[in-house]
Amino acid sequence: MAEADSKGKHISGTERAAVLLMTLGEQDAAAILKHMSPKEVQRVGEAMAAMSNVNRETVDHVLAQFCDTVDEQTELGIGNEDYLRNVLVNALGEDKAGNVIDRILMGHNAKGLETLKWMEPRAIAELIRLEHPQIIAIVLSYLESDHAAEVLAALPENMRTDVVIRVATLDGIQPSALHELDETLEKQFAGHADSLKSAGVGGIKTAANLLNFVDTSVESQIMDLVKQQDEELGQNIQEQMFVFDNLVDVDDRGIQALLREISSENLIVALKGADENVKDKIVKNMSKRASEMLLDDLDAKGPVRLSEVEIAQKEILTVARRMAESGEISLGGSGDDFV
Repeated sequence: MAEADSKGKHISGTERAAVLLMTLGEQDAAAILKHMSPKEVQRVGEAMAAMSNVNRETVDHVLAQFCDTVDEQTELGIGNEDYLRNVLVNALGEDKAGNVIDRILMGHNAKGLETLKWMEPRAIAELIRLEHPQIIAIVLSYLESDHAAEVLAALPENMRTDVVIRVATLDGIQPSALHELDETLEKQFAGHADSLKSAGVGGIKTAANLLNFVDTSVESQIMDLVKQQDEELGQNIQEQMFVFDNLVDVDDRGIQALLREISSENLIVALKGADENVKDKIVKNMSKRASEMLLDDLDAKGPVRLSEVEIAQKEILTVARRMAESGEISLGGSGDDFV
């Protein structure tokens, strides 16, 4: 667990969730975990397992913060799926609304695909490695990017480039492809995807997000091979990828929010291999005392293995992408492009 001050202000959001769950008792905690995604359960579970010597002031701070958050909540959002469906059908008509609804709510009826989200990456790779590369691309497009990256890494090396190209050029999933995928998964999970229409997954952004989570050496190898086969596609994928040095383009409020969610130790290791502009951006968004401590720790850290730097940077980028997906920060720079 990341170091916390006497009031627990420096622990991450995941660690705050872990503290809260551990104060609720087993049954109530289990009931809450049922409503979380596989990756969320994994992150919170790891935080719970790593905890030791959580002081009373930290617990009090977390509980007080939770109560404040609950007090600010309203009934809005409850039953929102049915509301969203009715509004879109009335606004766009049944056919057009169907495609939009599938993009937003895809997976709620796809039990086979949902089950994959709970499987170990190597198990998924073993399950799909003999399938057509297009089927593999559909599976990877459906999984969360970091999960899909682990599956990709577990696939045979000679398949990876073809699969990434297919992910990048995937423009929705046709019913026939979904049916073929469902038949494959039904043998294991008895899943049914017949009720789904063509769904909008895949594309260049999906391929870029996937590669963002792959080890740097594997990522470079795949990108080189993709560019050899299709220079323009490879360039388009690369332009969509968000790397650690791109944090310099995040606005100040976004950087400040990100710093509240990551540990100081991870940040120190990540900055050992970062561009000076990124270091300046981070330091500028810290208090004078915190920035002085960071710079002192950086000087005292000494040499760090490149592999350790890459791991730390990937972990911070994972947090940044999660926050971007939830709307907490913008990875696009100024953050002015709201809709």
